Amino acid sequence: MANDVFDKLEQELRRGVVVLAVLSQLREPRYGYELRQSLIERGLPIEEGTLYPLLRRLEAQGVLGSEWRTAEGKPRRYYGLSGEGRALYERLTGTWRGLNEAMELLMESETTP
Repeated sequence: MANDVFDKLEQELRRGVVVLAVLSQLREPRYGYELRQSLIERGLPIEEGTLYPLLRRLEAQGVLGSEWRTAEGKPRRYYGLSGEGRALYERLTGTWRGLNEAMELLMESETTP
């Protein structure tokens, strides 16, 4: 039971940061596989079945733009932040930093007698 609860709660935490993580890596255009590898290398593995629907959703919301490139062999769809996406990334980053600071203070108070 405890592992099941942990797994579900961990999944909720990860779900909350995936969008910000993806936006952070799309400040420069990347194609899906390259983006996924970048996230994995930085400690945030993400399944293809999660990443690609997220990219399509963010593009539909106007947060990302995309273009097909064929110059380097096989056609690849490159995604990058739109102007709206850059502004959203900045706002979410500020929120994330504030939440991190608050959590540090909250968890620090647990260990202080």
